[in-house]
Amino acid sequence: MPVMHRQRGFSLIELMVTLVLLAIVLAAAIPSFGNWIANSRVRSVAEELQNGLRAAQTEAVRRNRQVVFALTNETPALAATPAANGANWFVRALPIVAGESTDGFYVSGGSFGQRAGVTVTGPALVCFNSVGRQVANASTGLGANCAPADPIAYDVSRSGSDRAMRVQVFLGGRIRLCDPAKSIATQPDGC
Repeated sequence: MPVMHRQRGFSLIELMVTLVLLAIVLAAAIPSFGNWIANSRVRSVAEELQNGLRAAQTEAVRRNRQVVFALTNETPALAATPAANGANWFVRALPIVAGESTDGFYVSGGSFGQRAGVTVTGPALVCFNSVGRQVANASTGLGANCAPADPIAYDVSRSGSDRAMRVQVFLGGRIRLCDPAKSIATQPDGC
């Protein structure tokens, strides 16, 4: 009496068909993965910018003095020169009186540079007063002045991304991250 053996596993043809289908699905998904990565880099930089602005605002309230958030193209430091559309940022407290020692006035800083291709467009400085609101200051000692606006806007974008982000700083102190392609009248994440 012959013994019947049951075969297990997949045939070569079944494996080849599966691999071809997987390759087709991956080929269709690769462009959307690239777009997703570009959008996530934009979002990451926008969130870092928003967090830096909030750190400056919080520090102003904590120290009970004016604090400045600045963009710069230099390494973030106490004496870095502010620059509109800078690739780096820093937060520093401002002296109350001329000649006051600036030891300990540097609070924090960061760099957007590690996120290749992402650009930040906006003013060089935003000053916050001791209650966390925007304030004008023509004598920051940084070579640039703070000029409040309602709102101050920083636009974050990247080539290859289908979405830009905007960080808004309002006169009353509210800091908001939104999508400029959407309207706030119809969508809560719009500008």
